[in-house]
Amino acid sequence: MELDKIIEQRYSVRKFKKEPLSSEHITAILNAGHKAPTGCNYQPQRILVINSESAIEKLKTCTKCHFNAPTAFLVCHNQNESWVRKYDGALSSPVDASIVATHMMLKAHDIGVGCCWVMHFNPFAIKEAFSIPNGVEPVALLVMGYPAIDAEPIEMHFKKRPIEEVVFYNEFKK
Repeated sequence: MELDKIIEQRYSVRKFKKEPLSSEHITAILNAGHKAPTGCNYQPQRILVINSESAIEKLKTCTKCHFNAPTAFLVCHNQNESWVRKYDGALSSPVDASIVATHMMLKAHDIGVGCCWVMHFNPFAIKEAFSIPNGVEPVALLVMGYPAIDAEPIEMHFKKRPIEEVVFYNEFKK
């Protein structure tokens, strides 16, 4: 599938078949994330694959937005391995983790795996439930699975603000 088509057709899947993801699909999705660019190529991302029944049950205690997906990828960043902007101390690692998650999400769609990027989770509960070490912070929860036959985008998915409201050239207009 060509990239423009993937970008245009991808939507947040919130209804999945019970079938677990194949190991080949998990590997392909992880490899896409592994190839993502990061600040100075420090690669501060840490990805937790959540795909056992017991792990999925733990996940359900940390978010109501699990959509009964059979697999989830918790994309985190190691703030101790981040490139740091010298002017203000900003870390690139949360952005790096988001880029990694985006690569994974697009690859998932390309191979027929549905995905929903979830931000609605309790980071304290998820860190405790999955023994996430200090300095490693969750950024995105990608719940994934094969889309149910009746899965479809939510109504507002295709509504976009006019591009003139979000893109500016040379300076922001007041």
